[in-house]
Amino acid sequence: MLFGSLEFVFGFLPVALLAYHLLRVRGWQVAAKLAMVVASLVFYGWWDPRYVLLVLGSIAVNYGLGAAIHRTAAPGPRKAVLLLGLGLNLGLLGYYKYAGFFLQNVGGLFGIHDVATTLIIPLAISFFTFQQVAYLVETWRGQKPADNALDYMLFVLFFPHLIAGPITHHTEMLPQFAQAGRGRLPPSYIGMGATILVLGMAKKVLLADSIALYADPVFAAAANGTALSMAEAWMGALAYALQLYFDFSGYSDMAIGVGLLFGIRFPVNFNSPYKSTNIVDFWRRWHMSLSAFLRTYLYIPLGGNRAGKWRRYANLMATMTLGGLWHGAGWTFLFWGFLHGFYLILNHAWGALAGGRLRMPRGLGWAVTMLGVVVAWVFFRATSFGAALDILGAMAAGGGGGVAPAGLPDPLLGWLLIGLGTLIAVSQPNVLELARYPQGLQETAPDAASRAGSGAMPRRDLDLHRLATSPALASVCLGLLAAACIARLPKPGVFLYFTF
Repeated sequence: MLFGSLEFVFGFLPVALLAYHLLRVRGWQVAAKLAMVVASLVFYGWWDPRYVLLVLGSIAVNYGLGAAIHRTAAPGPRKAVLLLGLGLNLGLLGYYKYAGFFLQNVGGLFGIHDVATTLIIPLAISFFTFQQVAYLVETWRGQKPADNALDYMLFVLFFPHLIAGPITHHTEMLPQFAQAGRGRLPPSYIGMGATILVLGMAKKVLLADSIALYADPVFAAAANGTALSMAEAWMGALAYALQLYFDFSGYSDMAIGVGLLFGIRFPVNFNSPYKSTNIVDFWRRWHMSLSAFLRTYLYIPLGGNRAGKWRRYANLMATMTLGGLWHGAGWTFLFWGFLHGFYLILNHAWGALAGGRLRMPRGLGWAVTMLGVVVAWVFFRATSFGAALDILGAMAAGGGGGVAPAGLPDPLLGWLLIGLGTLIAVSQPNVLELARYPQGLQETAPDAASRAGSGAMPRRDLDLHRLATSPALASVCLGLLAAACIARLPKPGVFLYFTF
């Protein structure tokens, strides 16, 4: 089920909110939490009910393993339980997501091209696997595990973040789920949540889906071997870069908005990455929860930057290449990660040159960074290396262009959309900056924990006046924006990150 769909907006979400808040105001906390669990299972099973048992089994096993690690005092057995958990989680992920890719490539080495590789990948398996891997590791390191199975189920299953993140940390989320379903939710949550939800939906439905009309035909043409002109290739590459940007940014905002409607706050996962002036800053802003996971559980355990320059570069390359493979079982994804590893190495090498005294002008730094990002996105989106190289070749020197790619709308309108999207992405404050939503949950005011039972948020989190000088005008504008989104909902586009 897509956030930007009629069944979600007019069916699922109102029913889920009504059930949860009716139980909450009557003081039935456990029942309210169970309503959230049931709603999340319905949301997950909407696509394919068969995998509901899989995710429930994964939750049961990991909850049991976490409890076993916490109860076990001896270092040896504790580590054995952790390794068992890591093996089970990564084995499940590897079987469903990478077994077909592995068999296909091994078969190709021996000239066998009819290897059966059609496994249906369970929705969100990468996200809920990484989240539970982090939970087991942190429990092994001595952090407090979940108090009960119900809170742990909500930590993994809560539907706003289940499908495409953020990959949340249990120390941030479990205290919130422990308090969930208690008392009345203040109107401030509803106002903030609805505002962020509508603005995020506008990014997805009005911007990402419109710009996609100029990306998809170009990449389809390249996949079919159609020669592209330089203008067509650049249009397709830039359109995809903006489609993915507004798709992921819109989803991240919608997840935060829906979470607030239930009284749950998610960490920021997307922070205007196209404003970055170097690739290091880009990865501090793009998919922030995945970057944090890879840094904490892969880059640092590999040695990080503690073993010298060359070991640091090797660790960066390994981390980013595996990060590329996390996005999809394909050589193009792997190479996308490799490219970003190479970019990061260049960035750090440039920073070390002459003791950091050689600084690139900000404008030039932004242009170089965005060029590298767009080139890498071509491999990320293309169906094959050949198609990616054809697009990049056309971007560099042009090619055909006698026949426009099938299905490509008016190019002039496409360039106008690309210009508008670029202007918004690189010069305007993002939704969470406007709403003054904290970058991290740790930024909450010191007394916020004591107010968690009533659902009160720190006052500075609710500074809605920055969205407009007139609250009445802001309400009218949001209403018109919501109406424009709803008019597009009968033909929703697919959230790109749902496929990862």
